[in-house]
Amino acid sequence: MSFDYDLFVIGGGSGGVRAARVAAAEGAKVALAEEYRMGGTCVIRGCVPKKLMVFASTYRDSFADARAYGWDVEDGTFDWAGFRGHLHTELDRLEQVYRGLLKGSDVRIFDTRARLKDPHTVVLNSGEEVTAKHILVATGGRPSAPDLPNAHLGMSSNEIFLMDKMPKSILIVGGGYIACEFACILNGLGVEVTQYYRGAQILRGFDDEARGLIAEMMREKGINLHLGTNVLSMRAADTEDLAAATFTGSDAAMGAAVGDTIDRPATTDHDGPIWTKATNGTEKVFDAVLFATGRTPNTEDLGLEAAGVTVGRRGEISVDDYSQTNIPSVYAIGDVTNRVQLTPVAIREGMAFVETVFKGNPTKPDHDLIPSAIFTQPEMGTVGLSEEDARDQEPVEVYCTSFRPMQTAFAGRTDRVLMKLVVSRETRKVLGCHIVAPQAGEMIQLAGVAIKMGATKEDFDRVCAVHPTISEELVTMKTPVRTA
Repeated sequence: MSFDYDLFVIGGGSGGVRAARVAAAEGAKVALAEEYRMGGTCVIRGCVPKKLMVFASTYRDSFADARAYGWDVEDGTFDWAGFRGHLHTELDRLEQVYRGLLKGSDVRIFDTRARLKDPHTVVLNSGEEVTAKHILVATGGRPSAPDLPNAHLGMSSNEIFLMDKMPKSILIVGGGYIACEFACILNGLGVEVTQYYRGAQILRGFDDEARGLIAEMMREKGINLHLGTNVLSMRAADTEDLAAATFTGSDAAMGAAVGDTIDRPATTDHDGPIWTKATNGTEKVFDAVLFATGRTPNTEDLGLEAAGVTVGRRGEISVDDYSQTNIPSVYAIGDVTNRVQLTPVAIREGMAFVETVFKGNPTKPDHDLIPSAIFTQPEMGTVGLSEEDARDQEPVEVYCTSFRPMQTAFAGRTDRVLMKLVVSRETRKVLGCHIVAPQAGEMIQLAGVAIKMGATKEDFDRVCAVHPTISEELVTMKTPVRTA
């Protein structure tokens, strides 16, 4: 049977773009459809703009630190409109880079929505049908909307980059890494931040000691963190609410979004203060509400049922170890499979797909010992098992230290950092490394190399310390603080 393309990719995020380019480099005839903007969540409404906001938010502390170090500087004021303009110029540039890479690889781009008609046919919004020997679904995920009346008054992480004005006060609902990162970002930009999380501690699934320190530092920096708390009800604030409010900030006009349906930014039709009531009985008015309560795979209205593709109970596409669905011609990678929701993982899954399908080298994407970072303030870097997960598997030793780092201690700040190694008592391998410190993401990338190679505690001990640094503690901890 003759096909229009060897590969048709649905989704122009990092994973889909990489798979398309590498397959084309192998001589495959490739097309890719993206209905919104090339670059996907990471480039357009995730990692990249978020990290730029992280950088912007750290300068307030830097001004105070500079004075402690003898610099005659004054606190500035943050210009959200100016920053936002520069931010979106950069995102536009990056989108064009992605488009250029695809065009340079002879990948045909369809700027439209695509749906599966059958295992080898894709239907575009224009009505055009194209056929492909292989179809790769890489449509990513989107923020989940809470099941709450008037939830449309709030925004998700998609819209936060589109705000017309910086709110004076905001309620962030959620306790995962997205919620905690934006709590720290907005706090650093001068917003009065309140955070509700229904669980007993933020950052569920990460090492207890590390996430506990982050929660402590967030409170130290002025974030009003409420655990065991959720929003019970919300509505547009009226005059009576404003008169009784414990805090009333300015309007926060939320930017309207553009785009079609898959992973498009949701919109909010409210540009004024929001009255909220929490499960603990607290009533308060906020300029804005941000819901960061999870993400959902983008599988709706993709024609998966028509093609016979199996979808899991959370909407994820079910795949085997080689990213293949139950339909042999259809594969899926990235967040739409709900395996590991990280951009570098999606990219590696895309490359493993090409190795398997176009190079004749069956390759499973490696999901073991993936380093990751949470860009709170301070950052958290982690690789391997938490202390809790490790001790459930085998006897372990825990090496840990927490201290005030030299740079901020000199400036009179109370910031603390954490260095932690979880070690197998039997094999002496380092099972997990957890860092809470400035630039923890940079540190964990390098520690991850050693741990992926199977380094033991004694291997760490043999490395000479780089002094004076925060990271030297990773190789100078000689005595376990506890065993389990």
